[in-house]
Parts: sequence; C-alpha cells; structure tokens
Amino acid sequence: MTRATPPYRRVVSDNEQSIIEATALTMRYRGVTTALNDLTLSVRPGITGLVGANGAGKSTLIKILLGLLTPTSGRVRVLGLDAREQGELIRARVGYMPEHDCLPADVTATEFVTHLGRMSGLPATAAKEQAAEALRHVGLHEERYRQIGTFSTGMKQRVKLAQALVGDPGLLLLDEPTNGLDPAGRDAMLALIHRIGNEFGIAVLVASHLLSEIERICDHLVAIEGGRLLRAASLDSMTQALPWLAVEVDEGTDLLAARLAELGLTVSPQPTRRQLLVRLDGDPVFDTVRDTVADLELPLTRLEHRRHHVEELFAEAMPETAEEVSL
Repeated sequence: MTRATPPYRRVVSDNEQSIIEATALTMRYRGVTTALNDLTLSVRPGITGLVGANGAGKSTLIKILLGLLTPTSGRVRVLGLDAREQGELIRARVGYMPEHDCLPADVTATEFVTHLGRMSGLPATAAKEQAAEALRHVGLHEERYRQIGTFSTGMKQRVKLAQALVGDPGLLLLDEPTNGLDPAGRDAMLALIHRIGNEFGIAVLVASHLLSEIERICDHLVAIEGGRLLRAASLDSMTQALPWLAVEVDEGTDLLAARLAELGLTVSPQPTRRQLLVRLDGDPVFDTVRDTVADLELPLTRLEHRRHHVEELFAEAMPETAEEVSL
C-alpha cells in the first residue's frame, strides 16, 4: 500500500469533492421489477455506510457504480468518471469486494491476489509485491501460500478484501463484508475496514444490512429502502442527542420514578420496567437523578444522554415524545 497516512480519523471538509454522484438513478429488471427508484445521492471521501434491508437495492447500486449494470435511467459518476461510458476505467481505479463466495479453491492466496493485481493493470513484479503487502495488511501474510480452499470463511473474506486493495484503489466498494462471519470475525473485519479508511486514506463505501455494525466504523450513512433514498447525512447528525436522560436500575424503578416526579422532573417509565427516561429541562437534572439513585441506594446500571439509534431511520417518523422511544 502506498497511501499510508498518520493513524488518525480523517476530517472531511464540506467543500471536498464527491467521489460518487448519482442523479435520478432508476433500475428496472425486464421493465417490471424496480431495484432502484429515482435515487439521487452524493458520497464524499471517508467511510460511508450504505444500509438497507436485504433487497433494498444495495448490490444493484454497487454494480451500477462499477459499470457492470446499465441503469434504466439517470446519471452516475464515480471518481469523476461516467459509469455508463467509462466502466472499464472505473473498475481499474476502484476495489470491489463482492458479497458472495467467488474464490477459486485450488490456487494460493498470493497467486489469486497477484492475478487480480495484473488485471487491474499492474506489471508482474509490482502485482506480486502489492499482493504480498495487501495480504499482510489483512492478516494473511503467513498463510499466503496456502490454497484458498483450505481457508475458513473469515480467511476467505480477508482474501476478498486483499484483492480489492491490491490495485492501490482510490475507492473501495465492499458488499456485505461481514457476511457469514462469527462475532469475533465481524469485529476483526470491521477493524480492518476502519484502519483502511482512516490510516490509508482510501475512500470506502460499505454496504450492510447490519446497522449496529455500520454505526461503529462509518463517518457518513446512506440509508435506502425499496430502492429509494431514505436519508443521507453524517453519522453524528443521525445519532444526535435527544433531550432525555436514560436511567436504568436493577430494581426499584417505580420508587425512583415516584421520587423524581416529586422533585418536579418529567419521567417516563419504559416497557422493560427497569428503565426510565427523564427529560433534561436544565443542567441540574443529571445531578438530581444521580443523587436520588444514591439516596435510595438503588443498583444503577445505566445513566446516559439518550441518542437516536440508526435503526430509527427506518421508522415512518422519529419519535417526538418519551413514550414513543425505546432504550
């Protein structure tokens, strides 16, 4: 990898050029099934999550970005290139990690990644060197001469990530990169993606239906549903704090709620019976709740500012009152 930068989180300025621009993008299969419907979005550098349920249109969008599918209508540019007319040039500059297992079982990891490096336009020697470095970055340096057919699911996912990296791309398109992995494997893959996006300075668009994972690594989020854009914004703005304090105790919830109400605070018990939301009407609220829990000698397990969860983007509307939200 030749893009290494100091290991800190990238700060993307508002005027930084978009790496993906889609306008009124529509894709219909056989003129009947609509995969994308009038989708308009802009993606800037950094790590961007593309989230939506299975069938929302994520994989279709990625294939259009690569120039592998021609949309029914609309325009799309990737790294300044027209996806309709310049798909081959885009694929030479973009690393793609497909969702499904598509690896040859009877070749070694280094042979496979080297071959993909050659296909991206690298000379033979450079492709071999870049393949070794890519495999080292994904944690497969010691296993690079093993046949891929002997690899675990997690190792195969790492091979797919290595081949996406080998051509020194300006953009990575990762389609469900944690697919089939156990929790430890998912954590390791997410850590790799975060490192690539932040230390190497490579722009990343990662598609996933697992919203809790996307929250952990992305700077920006694009949420689609039924082929339509639901919302696109920075992750911070989507998970902005609400004017409620989340309180959880192992016992004595009703007692705590009654005492806080006596003190003039607005309290809303939650369905689990161990949780409360307390409206933040002023600076002393946090201290009042903390001191009341201590006075009642209750076992406090949680006390934090309530924030929107990404999952709430898929509700028809954001909740306006404490009774409508959940912890």
